[in-house]
Amino acid sequence: MNSLRTNRLLDTSFKYVGIFATLFGLVMLAIFIFNILGDGISRIDWDFLTSLPSRRSSKAGILTAWTGTAWIMMLTALIAIPLGISAGIYLQEYGKKNRLAAIVEVNISNLAGVPSIIYGLLGLEIFVRTLNMGSSLLAGACTLSLLILPVIIVATREALKAVPNSLREASYGMGATKWQTIWYQILPAASGGIITGVILALSRAVGETAPLIVIGALAYVPFVAQSPLDEFTVLPMQIFNWVSRPQKGFLENGAAAIIVLLAITFCMNGIAIYFRNRWQKKINW
Repeated sequence: MNSLRTNRLLDTSFKYVGIFATLFGLVMLAIFIFNILGDGISRIDWDFLTSLPSRRSSKAGILTAWTGTAWIMMLTALIAIPLGISAGIYLQEYGKKNRLAAIVEVNISNLAGVPSIIYGLLGLEIFVRTLNMGSSLLAGACTLSLLILPVIIVATREALKAVPNSLREASYGMGATKWQTIWYQILPAASGGIITGVILALSRAVGETAPLIVIGALAYVPFVAQSPLDEFTVLPMQIFNWVSRPQKGFLENGAAAIIVLLAITFCMNGIAIYFRNRWQKKINW
């Protein structure tokens, strides 16, 4: 009886602690967004989105920053998505279930928690110095691809695990090969979970600054990147550059750029939530 009461008391305590932590986080987020909107919403207009950086806060814009972010997102997606999904499919559907596979699985999960600056140092040594890519968009995209690959691999594996084995057995019973079963049955059933993991991984890459600083990305770029080998900047670095200045005008610019970055992140997370809910309904059905 005493242990049962203790367990109930612990369950109740954890429940209220979780509710309090959630409410506290929501309140802090609301305060942050309210302050940012108050400081920067009046600064957002077409000129702000289409102007180059400037030493005058009233003329400075985020054209080079958001185009650099778009370049990085596109290149990172082109590199990381095929590799991550392919690796996840191989490890889950083709890899042998032995001790070595267990060690690989644990290490992939651990890599998802490695500080991002470590990936920046790795990218600096491999892509910037060894492969002579310099401080280019391609070097930045390759570095961020290493950062999000573990997330995509883990998400792909979990989505594939959630597909019922009866679907595989039915496909094999109809005479389909293993690859035909994966391509026409397993991947469509797991697509929602895979897409969710990919979008969340890319949304993490959008907000990263440390790896890009390490590989030599610039805080001030007076031109729009035209190719993957051009130098670049991104929204987080532009925000850091502005908020580190004492002038009030640049602080307002930084707040406006934060609003744009938050809008991109919220949109990506909203899309991920939509696909996750749609996938869960399909699995439950």
